[in-house]
Amino acid sequence: MIRKIWIKTWDKYFEIYRLMGITEKIILSIIFSILTGISAQIYIKLPFTPVPVTMQTFTVLLSGILLGKNFGCLSQIFYFIGGISGIGWFYAGGAGILRPTTGYLIGFIFASYISGYYSEKKNKILGMILSTIIIYICGILYLKIFVNKGFKDLLLIGVLPFIPGDIIKAIIAGYLAKSIKRI
Repeated sequence: MIRKIWIKTWDKYFEIYRLMGITEKIILSIIFSILTGISAQIYIKLPFTPVPVTMQTFTVLLSGILLGKNFGCLSQIFYFIGGISGIGWFYAGGAGILRPTTGYLIGFIFASYISGYYSEKKNKILGMILSTIIIYICGILYLKIFVNKGFKDLLLIGVLPFIPGDIIKAIIAGYLAKSIKRI
């Protein structure tokens, strides 16, 4: 019963989404950029790294799943441009480009595209995991500017602490994508 309601709800969503014009899809992208900003305020600051644990990865993956690769990506471009322009919606109400976490934010743009791309393919969970890896790669490349550490230390402060939570978020998003029947 619940499964039928679940499938019917998402079928209806994608039916409506398919009929939307570009203006409505851009508005949804803006809404998802705001949701990403809200999810950035749900964070845990770790004492050994300038990178917090947030709910953003889950929202980024969902943006690709629900908006598709192009508009999911657009939502994260809106999020990034808004934050570097002064909207205080990066974690802890921050804004600006000169932040240790900027690389992760850049990774969100690519990750939302990849999650959207793979949500249309057979291996959705792989897409969620690849999206997360892209976020890590972009994140530690930029983080290096701020912490001036070697690759091993960058992995220890910029990737390893986040893997358990991000795997859970990626798997949940992947199963969500898998359970949603695209029309």
